[in-house]
Amino acid sequence: MEFLILIIVLMILAETTWLTVHKYKPMRSGNRKIYVDTSVLIDGRILNIARTGFIDGDLIILKSVLRELQLLADGKDNEKRNRARAGLNNVAELERIVEINTEILDDGEGRKKVDEELLKYAKESKGVILTIDYNLIKVAEAEKIQALNVNDLALAVRTEFLPGEKIRLKITEKGSNRGQGVGHLQDGTMVVVDRASNKIGKDVTVEFVRFYETSSGKMIFAKIVRK
Repeated sequence: MEFLILIIVLMILAETTWLTVHKYKPMRSGNRKIYVDTSVLIDGRILNIARTGFIDGDLIILKSVLRELQLLADGKDNEKRNRARAGLNNVAELERIVEINTEILDDGEGRKKVDEELLKYAKESKGVILTIDYNLIKVAEAEKIQALNVNDLALAVRTEFLPGEKIRLKITEKGSNRGQGVGHLQDGTMVVVDRASNKIGKDVTVEFVRFYETSSGKMIFAKIVRK
């Protein structure tokens, strides 16, 4: 009887462990393969992108990419050596991020150049290449292979305005702090204007002072431009 109870307990523990692992392990998308270029790993912004959960496929890192990073990390050029070592560290960090699947793919002995390997695998699997290498992007376009440029993403989400720029803004309500007035840009961004609580319903010229961005959106702080 005690032996039977022990078996049942072990079965429950095994099932609980299985459920726990599968609860926190990300599901493999199966939609497309995203082949990561050396330049992206050295750049490092891929880590923040991956953590947001916006990547809709599996990140594939070829071993030839790792070998290229290793050669640079062992080289004599101090700047390239440091950047390559950072790239290798970024690979390890990507493997720890639970929001995505990162796979190291053995692509042989590296007889071809890294770019050629990336293009070959992306074409064969109908995947895409993630890079900031301008020349690789152009070759991919010629080969009818989609290339995702991290620089294009950065430009697309960058702040539209810069500190010191001036615009006309309608003050629509009081701010949370004394003396503040609040207006909104066309995209809905809140602009908090100092000493504008008495300008509600009026259009005023404001100068942007600083920007505050969070995962929930961005807020701009400004001041009234005095004539």
